[in-house]
Amino acid sequence: MPIIVNLDVMMAKRKMSLSELAQKVDLTLANLSILKTGKAKAIRFSTLEAICQALDCKPGDILDFESDNPTPSTPVEEHALL
Repeated sequence: MPIIVNLDVMMAKRKMSLSELAQKVDLTLANLSILKTGKAKAIRFSTLEAICQALDCKPGDILDFESDNPTPSTPVEEHALL
């Protein structure tokens, strides 16, 4: 999946446990764990907003994008001098 969830990294930076974050954002441990492990298929903006408020961060601190098909680098063309 090209969307990478870095919730565990942000939680470690803020020294916050999963249960503490679950209480702050009013989510079950199971649902938060699914998100943390990257198994979630979707996230509501209201949930993302609550997580960002609790962790004092931005969505980009939690979510990242990694392309499945990286664009190959274009080789530099060699030009002959005339």
